[in-house]
Amino acid sequence: MNSILFIVFVPLLAAVVAGLGNKQLGNVPAKVITTGSLAISCLLSWPIFLSFLSGSAEASVTPVLQWVQSGTMAFDWALRVDSLTAVMLVVITSVSFLVHLYSWGYMSEEPDQPRFFAYLSLFTFAMLMLVTADNLVQMFFGWEGVGLASYLLIGFWFRKPSACAAAIKAFVVNRVGDLGFMLGIFGTYLVFDTVSIPEILAAAPSMAGSTIGFLGYRLDTMTVLCVLLFIGAMGKSAQLGLHTWLPDAMEGPTPVSALIHAATMVTAGVFMVCRLSPMFVVSPTALGFVTFIGAATCFFAATVGTTQWDIKRVIAYSTCSQLGYMFFAAGVGAFGSAMFHLFTHAFFKALLFLGAGSVIHAMHHEQDMRYYGALRKEIPITFWAMMMGTLAITGVGIVDVFGFAGFYSKDSILEAAYGAGTELGGFAFWCGITAALMTSFYSWRLVFLTFYGQPRWAASEHIQHAVHDSHDHGHDDHAHAHDHAHDDHGHAHDHGASHDGTGGYHPHESPWVMLVPLIVLSLGAVLAGYVFHHAFISEGTGEFWQGSLVFAEHTIHAMHAVPTWVKWAPFTVMALGFATAWYAYLKNPSLPAAFVEQLGVIHQFVFRKWYFDELYAFLFVRPAFWFGRVFWKQGDVGIIDRFGPNGAAWVVAQGARVAQRVQSGYLYSYALVMLIGLVMGISYVVVR
Repeated sequence: MNSILFIVFVPLLAAVVAGLGNKQLGNVPAKVITTGSLAISCLLSWPIFLSFLSGSAEASVTPVLQWVQSGTMAFDWALRVDSLTAVMLVVITSVSFLVHLYSWGYMSEEPDQPRFFAYLSLFTFAMLMLVTADNLVQMFFGWEGVGLASYLLIGFWFRKPSACAAAIKAFVVNRVGDLGFMLGIFGTYLVFDTVSIPEILAAAPSMAGSTIGFLGYRLDTMTVLCVLLFIGAMGKSAQLGLHTWLPDAMEGPTPVSALIHAATMVTAGVFMVCRLSPMFVVSPTALGFVTFIGAATCFFAATVGTTQWDIKRVIAYSTCSQLGYMFFAAGVGAFGSAMFHLFTHAFFKALLFLGAGSVIHAMHHEQDMRYYGALRKEIPITFWAMMMGTLAITGVGIVDVFGFAGFYSKDSILEAAYGAGTELGGFAFWCGITAALMTSFYSWRLVFLTFYGQPRWAASEHIQHAVHDSHDHGHDDHAHAHDHAHDDHGHAHDHGASHDGTGGYHPHESPWVMLVPLIVLSLGAVLAGYVFHHAFISEGTGEFWQGSLVFAEHTIHAMHAVPTWVKWAPFTVMALGFATAWYAYLKNPSLPAAFVEQLGVIHQFVFRKWYFDELYAFLFVRPAFWFGRVFWKQGDVGIIDRFGPNGAAWVVAQGARVAQRVQSGYLYSYALVMLIGLVMGISYVVVR
């Protein structure tokens, strides 16, 4: 049997078994089945990727079953494997397997583990369905599947109000983007009379210059279709305007953040744009729109990341910013660079999230970095793992010598944007350079606040209270989030920190089942860029992609031909960001507070995330609640209840009580009623 069938369907089978078996199956069997299924998928995925890397494999389609036959619409459920799919297979299965393994330790005190691991495997199956899709409907099936699994995982602790609110927010915001995605699919079928991706991409160049009616206007066909499809990507990949769900999604368990909101689900939009790149290159307007949104998102999210105190939210906004890089790379035609950054980002961002989870685990689920400090000696393996992730995301490296993962992928994006030679390309380049400066600053700020300086553990009343409760009152499985940093786990059990009997405690390193994934991901963060950059973005490597995306050699030439200062600019801003964070948080710790006081309104504007949440609450949430109250009070209560249960139904009930009185049970009573009715009937006839 074709290995792709095992890769895709073994996680689904594991999810069904663990989900239906649940507590009857038991924690350990559920974890063994789900984690083992991902180990199988991972082991089968890497040979496929390496075979495409060596040039010994070709694209193939594996039919599963006949799916839809309706008029001219006919398509099968089939699994497409090409270079683009192969890249996504190793990303999804590798990160998912490591997250499953990590969760053995992180979720060890969770009483409902089978459900959690079933959700993880269900998500993985849906994501695999998305990237192996041979037609747009199948892609939409996987697209909605990851949305459902994300909702379930974000709201896993459903007794925690903030988690439920975050899950609903993610679901609703993604529905907005998915409306655009659906309209794009409908329009694509209308134009091409097929949903087969290969057939659509082959026919796309012939649609250049054609127009289509949309919203009462005649507009460029490919621009309309690509913009609608990209709106779907904006929702799934948290781009500016539809980004508000991503930071709130940190309410889910940390392994969920690493799997869904760092490495896989949020990159679905980038994958979709690259998969449909032959459509996008037909419309310069659509590519310009992608470039602008990506660059704006990159800059916006980086500014917000510099002000956050919650360790997971810093990394969440970092994810949002890095996705912006991927999109503006696609917008300037560097689809290979976009996929390369997706590939490297998966390793170092999953590493940062899981490393943050290890810190949170050690700090009794405290997430506010103001209550960390001096942890590098207490949790050394976690410290070095976080260091590797930070070196990768900030792009540390020396041109033409060696660099960490982000050095190769992010620098190639910036060079492509500058090399595009367009106004939007220049705009994207400068947004990207500025974001790289801020990325370096907030990443090193996180490291210095967490691992250096003086220990600030005793200052956290939340930690002290949690430690006290864990010793005196046992477990509280659904503790409320505290004000300044949401309780990641929802538990108040004491693992990772030991009580010393004097009112303090000492953070302890995480168990090995959590540390092994950190070590493996650290290797990816160090080596992924150096080892694979020739295959992804070097001249003459279009053969690797085999037409699975648009790989323009002239874009690669332009990247290599940029001035020397452009190549050194990312390194320069990285060093400047590092120096600024070092001075502000180690050399002169009083500086940040003074700086914030000096900025005043500007800092508040950025800290409040540019007031997007407040704006959307004013424009959409409050009106929606107002309409809901109107329909409830005036519609349900005032009209339906008034004339229904309290109106017509009341009349019927009263009539029934009157009629009940004539139901005496005596025969002569019924005969009398019949006689009266007969007399009335005859009288009516006679009168007429």
